[in-house]
Amino acid sequence: MDVNIIYNVEHEMHLGVLIALYFYLTGLSAGSFIISTFAYGFGMIKFKPIGKIGVVMATLLLVIAPMTLLVDLAQPLRFWHLILYLRITSPITWGTFLLTLYPLNCIVYGYFMFKGDMKKTKIFGLIGIPLALMVHGYTGFILALGKARVLWNTAIMPPIFLVSAMVSGLAMMMLVVIIKDYVIQRGKEHDPTLLYDLGKFLVASIVLDLILIGIDLTVLLTSHTEAYVAALMLLKGEFSSLFLGVEVLLGGIIPLVLLLLPLTKRWIPGLVIASILVMIGIFAMRYIMVVGGLSIPLS
Repeated sequence: MDVNIIYNVEHEMHLGVLIALYFYLTGLSAGSFIISTFAYGFGMIKFKPIGKIGVVMATLLLVIAPMTLLVDLAQPLRFWHLILYLRITSPITWGTFLLTLYPLNCIVYGYFMFKGDMKKTKIFGLIGIPLALMVHGYTGFILALGKARVLWNTAIMPPIFLVSAMVSGLAMMMLVVIIKDYVIQRGKEHDPTLLYDLGKFLVASIVLDLILIGIDLTVLLTSHTEAYVAALMLLKGEFSSLFLGVEVLLGGIIPLVLLLLPLTKRWIPGLVIASILVMIGIFAMRYIMVVGGLSIPLS
């Protein structure tokens, strides 16, 4: 049967790449902060060399991340309305407070760390962990509460965002360690054990991330019609190459192989490639979730 479209209105997509970038940067920040607490919060001394780097990266990323929101706003000078007009049941309201408290805690935590006050460093490090988790977790809640969007409306969305934050944070810290030890210091007087240990954590995080992706995809495939359409969009539709090719293959499976094979798991160029691919894959995941979730027509 032929269908004639008499009149069609194209609606502007209200969330785009800047929002995906915001989710990505907050994830990197949360991952970096948690890694910095391995030594100063949990006493894992072998991670002490990246403790200060981690908190600096976490703070800088959390300063940059909200800028993407301001750029995305049609009227950025009205951002203060988020503070003045509060709605306690809205995750965006909670996010406004978290985006204020978390970077402040990062600054205090970093101050005591650089000052050498280990007792207060540990206190603010442990305070910062739930703040870091909530800063990134609330972004998952924002999407999960979108009841009309089948790709978002799942209880597994916040855990996926949190685990992928650790994945990208670990990959970024591995790159930082490699740059510090092999580019700046040119391989002089450093212990590669730290880098290899980060690689082990990254392997575990990637595996967990892939498991969560598999669970989410399985639920979509076996759920109602709209959910099935969302799954097909990822597997056969316009986002299939980005999902299967970039997020899963380049960002997950290939780095996993590089980090597990005896010939490459201690090969520095291989670790660089794995880390870069992971970070690309996680950004692809953020983009797919934001833009892909909006591309499915509302029923």
